[in-house]
Amino acid sequence: MQKRQGTTRRQFLAAASGAVAAPLIVPSSVLGLNGAVAANDHINVALVGSGGMGRGNSRGVRRQKGTKVVAVCDVDKNRGAQAKQEADKDYGNKDCKQYTDFREIIGRKDIDAIIIATPDHWHGPICVAAAKAKKHIYCQKPMVHTFAEGQAVVAAVKESGVIFQTGSQQRSQGKFRHATNLVLNGLIGKIKRVEVGLPTGHKKHKGSSESTTPPGHADYDFWCGPSPKLQFHKDRFHWNWRWHLSYGGGQLMDWIGHHNDIAHWGLECDKSGPLEVKATGFQYPEDRTVWNSAYNYEVLCKYEGGIESSISNRHRRGCKWIGEDGWVFVSRGPFEASNKEWTKSSFNPGPKKAYNSPEHHRNWIDGIKNNKECICPAETGHRSITPGHLGLVSEALGGRTLKWDPKKEVVVGDAEADKLLKKVDFRKPWTI
Repeated sequence: MQKRQGTTRRQFLAAASGAVAAPLIVPSSVLGLNGAVAANDHINVALVGSGGMGRGNSRGVRRQKGTKVVAVCDVDKNRGAQAKQEADKDYGNKDCKQYTDFREIIGRKDIDAIIIATPDHWHGPICVAAAKAKKHIYCQKPMVHTFAEGQAVVAAVKESGVIFQTGSQQRSQGKFRHATNLVLNGLIGKIKRVEVGLPTGHKKHKGSSESTTPPGHADYDFWCGPSPKLQFHKDRFHWNWRWHLSYGGGQLMDWIGHHNDIAHWGLECDKSGPLEVKATGFQYPEDRTVWNSAYNYEVLCKYEGGIESSISNRHRRGCKWIGEDGWVFVSRGPFEASNKEWTKSSFNPGPKKAYNSPEHHRNWIDGIKNNKECICPAETGHRSITPGHLGLVSEALGGRTLKWDPKKEVVVGDAEADKLLKKVDFRKPWTI
């Protein structure tokens, strides 16, 4: 086994935060819009971030009646062009506009809603700017890169009244809802433990660690945005940015918004959270030149009622609730339970029913049309990943146990940990 290598406080601050704060530049013309879309009206949607997930979200929205994707944005012109081409092909025209600066999209009064599918470090600033501009938001998971950004997004969405959907799409899939209903109706008895299994990270980067020149079709400085501008490396750019803490949070944060989101759903913690968090067993690549996130990790949590939770790559991938009278396991593959009858679609778990959303993008569009909260709103998206943020702080501070007040969102009796958790230090001129 590799010797435990904890992230130092300096490394955590540098990686998870960014650099200095200054006002986010948004055209004044976009402020003050009411953002309302009357029922049955056409909804104009823009895509910000045209990678695989973004284009997938764009396709999902284009399938919905009463919508049109009218603009796409990416600092990589090639990716933006691909997203535009796909939209134009679906609509049989060339009307979709392409941008490289999301602020131009936010400045368009005819755009009602925005899909945000950028790398994680851009989620917070764009969400806040979009909310202030009264644009409805679909934001990929994890909702934000840092805890402070999560609080800022929740506050901005609440103040603006826009409809927000987090891209934790498992909530809109039948077997995850059915599994949650089994737990909510007490079939497994008093819950004792939850095991949240996430993927293992990357132990070693394969290939050269030497930096290279950014491609001419991409604005790398803008891509880095509020985070540190590291030397360009192709394996720290598209997709693989996830494995460096300046831009993502490793497999822990990349997947916690999926399976821990389901765990919280069953625990009825969508507006709450753990009382105690401790990081343990974090292991890192020996060479952290290109990637520096943990490949092995565990975040231990304690919830009200004595419920214990373990979020780790060492568990089977998925969510398993364990109670005094049985257990339920659900994943993107198997759906199992201590009583096989429970998993049958014909089985009625009982009177308590989790929010029913048959399709995640449709749920967002219907929410906009009817001014109704989505299945995974901003606070839910924020709360489901908070244990991960707390776990990273615990790890940065040597794995010490953090006492958490979920109502006040404060680390109790540990000012150093609370300050580190809420640190915002963006690179100029960005802020939230």
